[in-house]
Amino acid sequence: MPSLTVSERLQALWYRQSSPPWWLWLLSLPFALTVRLRRAAYAAGILRSHHVGRPVIVVGNLSVGGTGKTPLVIWLLEQLHQQGFKAGVVMRGYGGGSSHTVQSVTAGGDAARAGDEAVLIAARTGAPVVVGHDRVEAARRLVQAGMDVIVADDGLQHLRLGRDYEIAVIDAARGMGNGRLLPAGPLREAPSRLAAVDAIVLNGEGASFALPSNAAPRFQMHLVGERLLPLSGQGEALPLARFAGRRVHALAGIGHPQRFFAQLTAAGVDVIAHPFPDHHVYQAQELQFTDGLPLLMTEKDAVKCKRFAAPDRWYLPVAACFAPEQSAALLARLQPVLKLKR
Repeated sequence: MPSLTVSERLQALWYRQSSPPWWLWLLSLPFALTVRLRRAAYAAGILRSHHVGRPVIVVGNLSVGGTGKTPLVIWLLEQLHQQGFKAGVVMRGYGGGSSHTVQSVTAGGDAARAGDEAVLIAARTGAPVVVGHDRVEAARRLVQAGMDVIVADDGLQHLRLGRDYEIAVIDAARGMGNGRLLPAGPLREAPSRLAAVDAIVLNGEGASFALPSNAAPRFQMHLVGERLLPLSGQGEALPLARFAGRRVHALAGIGHPQRFFAQLTAAGVDVIAHPFPDHHVYQAQELQFTDGLPLLMTEKDAVKCKRFAAPDRWYLPVAACFAPEQSAALLARLQPVLKLKR
């Protein structure tokens, strides 16, 4: 069995019940001080936020690793389009090689340059997506392109971009781990930050964990995936239930690979799990197995593996789902922001 990577060792420490080692806690103190001073500098006007003249909705999280932001961004774009808004996305372009260059991303874009999540969002929604380190400039490009609303993916800590509404996404199964800041824990900001956001979206079900008593209103989201699509793009989709009782290889290079494996297992699939780091750049041999079993992967992985298409290789798109009353309540809270445009 291969040895654990540094990231995997840290994850194991972050999400266990006991306290982290004292030396990790000590290392987290400079990070905590930097976070606090940076927020204070923006609050005092020493550092400036820049508003781009259109409503900006930020979807982000406090913890590193996958929480379900991308499906929520896709859901939000669909809702905005249904209401008649022209909405575009700005993001850093993690996993891409050109994050310092502001660039537009298309559905068939190169994930190695623009980032896997950016290409996925462009392909699923058809919405304009602009990536780059300078998210203010990226947002201005969308305004120049005629967008009514800007959705910032993973911009909760990017305070330079002014925002009108903040949504924090939390993986309900893992919560906020031990509640400590990096590197002693998984958090980029303290849990008290949840009192300043406008809404909290809990992704999935899981063990109960404490939120600040003054935290923002929370909404329950689930990720649903029922159809597998061929990696080649040729042929018909298959229901996930078709693989129930079958043994498969499952590949996931996302923030929390176990979520994907658990989803397949819950559908009755016998999984041979192959976890990879988030935004992993795949090599052909990593998808090759000699036993002839099917290979299943996430949609985020599929945008990087199209060139490795072969028979019996499939990916599973997922969609964010809310109970009708939850969806209506979340959208109602967004209306005052959207009226800024109207």
